Amino acid sequence: MPRPGLPKLIATDLDGTLVRTDETVSGYTHEVLDRVRAAGIPVVGATGRGPRLAELTRNDIRAADFLVMAGGGRVVDQTDPAGPVILRDERLPGASLAELLRVLEAEVGPLTVMVEALDAPGAPLWGDFDATWPYQDRFEARTRVDCLGRDVIKAFARTPDHDVDTLLETARRVVPAEQAAITQAGLGFIEICPPGVDKATGLAVVAQTLGVDPAEVLVFGDMPNDLPMFEWAGWARVAVSNAHPTVRRAADEVTLRNDDDGVAVYLDRLLSR
Repeated sequence: MPRPGLPKLIATDLDGTLVRTDETVSGYTHEVLDRVRAAGIPVVGATGRGPRLAELTRNDIRAADFLVMAGGGRVVDQTDPAGPVILRDERLPGASLAELLRVLEAEVGPLTVMVEALDAPGAPLWGDFDATWPYQDRFEARTRVDCLGRDVIKAFARTPDHDVDTLLETARRVVPAEQAAITQAGLGFIEICPPGVDKATGLAVVAQTLGVDPAEVLVFGDMPNDLPMFEWAGWARVAVSNAHPTVRRAADEVTLRNDDDGVAVYLDRLLSR
């Protein structure tokens, strides 16, 4: 059960949780998050989006004091008047990714692979064309050799022969955790991050910076990439009702769906106690 009083830190996923299906965030949600900050509670946007999407992310969660991006690999402190301060920046070596993909393809067959290598605003993903990828305007076809010739922020992979949850289960079985952290965020692709990178380890950087105990943290989410911070946070773990079944099962509470401003409704009631 949630602890009495108010949490010391609030973190929310964006896409599918705070952001609605039409890719907007309501004025009501922005207003409630402003009230959270006014109550002295720092706000964290915790997202799988990479740093190339920082501007979009800041617009979607304008009240955020910190951003946990790239599934935990990039952590940004936005409270410094001089400008954002990067607290964490993890990369996966291209050679490690190449070996990981070789092992995984031996198990499941050929994969469509894209990598996120650049953090310049609006930079494209590189890799194999896949008609199912929803953001074709932010994609550039490149050979795998070219893609793996550098460190990457993270990679995306899929095969039409496997459901994404099945592929995720297989990838976690054949790829050691010390080689990579693997998850999925609802895009139909597994996401391959540097080892030790997830939203919990990213959020832990924020909590340590602020001197906040995990037991004092409230989190919201909807997809398997949110599960690590559900396991880490202790004040309450809240799923939106449109969440993946594994996330709903892991939650202490379920709020309204993202399209009904479930995060804001929960926080509004919390502040009104």
